[in-house]
Amino acid sequence: MAHFRAARRLHAAAAMAFLAAISPVGGLCAQGIESTQTIDRIIGSPVRQEEARSDAEAGKVTTAIERTRENIGTVRKTSKVDKVDIVFLTDAARSEGGPPPAIENKVRQHQDDVAELRKEIEANALLFAAIDSRRVLAEDVLAVEFDDPGTIVIYAAAKPAK
Repeated sequence: MAHFRAARRLHAAAAMAFLAAISPVGGLCAQGIESTQTIDRIIGSPVRQEEARSDAEAGKVTTAIERTRENIGTVRKTSKVDKVDIVFLTDAARSEGGPPPAIENKVRQHQDDVAELRKEIEANALLFAAIDSRRVLAEDVLAVEFDDPGTIVIYAAAKPAK
């Protein structure tokens, strides 16, 4: 009987040790990606947003889509920016029927590059934190443009989170 109790205590201790080992450390959870301070530290620069109609931005967006192949490499290497601008093309959101034909056709022509761009954005901690801070999904990103040195403009077919 004593052997049974000792074995039971040993199993309980082992289970508790296992649970303690796999549970997240309190300090690590306290500042998740939801923390404004954490996001600011990752991005290191202001994230501005604006809403626009796709017909007003169509020229800029289609030009940016055409430059996606070269912008992929820049996204991959980006580790610091002075400013991130997210342009919400609200009338191009999925809930509104998606991008207008001119933009949709350009995305379709460059679909492999756009898909690769989205993966690179997801893999880039700075850019992913920037879009995530504004509740933009990578799949809603149409294009990026490196405007002035140190400034990235991200065009998204989405509506801002309320």
